[in-house]
Amino acid sequence: MGLLTKTFAAGKWSAGDSANAPFLTVDIYDSDIATISYEPGPLSGGLVYLGFQPRDYFEDDTASADVDLDGQAAALAAWARDVTGARVDAASIRLLLAEDRVEEPVDVFVEEAVARLLEILGLPTLPLDEDEA
Repeated sequence: MGLLTKTFAAGKWSAGDSANAPFLTVDIYDSDIATISYEPGPLSGGLVYLGFQPRDYFEDDTASADVDLDGQAAALAAWARDVTGARVDAASIRLLLAEDRVEEPVDVFVEEAVARLLEILGLPTLPLDEDEA
């Protein structure tokens, strides 16, 4: 888990991970990398990165597997439709996802990308401390 881990399930945010689908977990490691995991997702699993992909951030190709960015964007759009009722264009999600071998991420601070993604998905603002969960 990162510095901040929050899971959206059953209509609200909570601390930690969830084993019950549907859920979306945001794991912010620092202002450069965030992991978004969600279920239900594609057969390969619902997992994307914002900011940098771990293998680029840590300069270690074994730190993360290849991500099908187009497939994950489409799956996240379907997740939003099914869970929040939001009609989302996968292309708007795709623009936020961490590219492979990126030199500079879309947003200076990954928290900005997380906030934009949550808005697109129709989710409430991410609580930043345990008291707000």
